[in-house]
Amino acid sequence: MTKRTSAKYKLDRRMGENIWGRPKSPVNRREYGPGQHGQRRKAKISDFGLQLRAKQKLKGHYGDLTEKQFKRIFVEAERVKGDTGENLIGLLERRLDAVVYRAKFVATVFAARQFVNHGHVTVNGQRVNIPSYRVKEGDVIAVREKSRQLAVVMEAVGLPERDVPDYIEADHNKMTATFVRTPGLGDVPFAVQMEPNLVIEYYAQN
Repeated sequence: MTKRTSAKYKLDRRMGENIWGRPKSPVNRREYGPGQHGQRRKAKISDFGLQLRAKQKLKGHYGDLTEKQFKRIFVEAERVKGDTGENLIGLLERRLDAVVYRAKFVATVFAARQFVNHGHVTVNGQRVNIPSYRVKEGDVIAVREKSRQLAVVMEAVGLPERDVPDYIEADHNKMTATFVRTPGLGDVPFAVQMEPNLVIEYYAQN
C-alpha cells in the first residue's frame, strides 16, 4: 500500500473539495474539515493560506509526491521557456503514473503509482516501474498482457465518472495509450479548480 492511500480522503476534507471527483469522497456528504473542530474553521484565509492551499491541492492531486519532488518539478517548470504555471501542469501530466491514471487503466492516482511500481506497465514495449518516469509525445504506454485481467484494471475501464482526455489516445481493447501531446491547464480534466498561479506566488515568497 502506498504511504497515503489510507488517508487520501483527509485531503478532500481538509480542502473542503472533492479533489479527484470520486463518488465515495466524504466531501459529498459534508464539506467541513476532519476532526472534532472541523466545522469551526470558517475564518478568512490569508493570501499565504490561499497560496499554500493551492500548492497542497495540486501536489495532493498527483498522489504521493513529496514536497522535495514537487519543488524540483516547479523549479524545472520555471527554467523552461514559456508560462511557468502551464509548464508545471505539463510536467506533472507527463509522469507515467499520471498517464496511467488518465488513461483509465486504474481507478485512482494512488493505484497508478502502485501499478507502475509493481511492473505492470510498458513504455514503447519496455517495462518501466518508475512512477515519475517522464513520457514524451508519441510514447505508447501499455498494460502488460499478463496484467490485463487484474480486477483493478477491469474495474477502472468501466468507471463512468471520468473520461480519457483528448491528449491521450486510449484503446481499452488492446490496453494501450498514446501520449499525443503535452497538455496545458485548460486541457486537464481536474475535478476541481487548480490555481498554479498561486503555487508560483507561494514559491516566490518562500
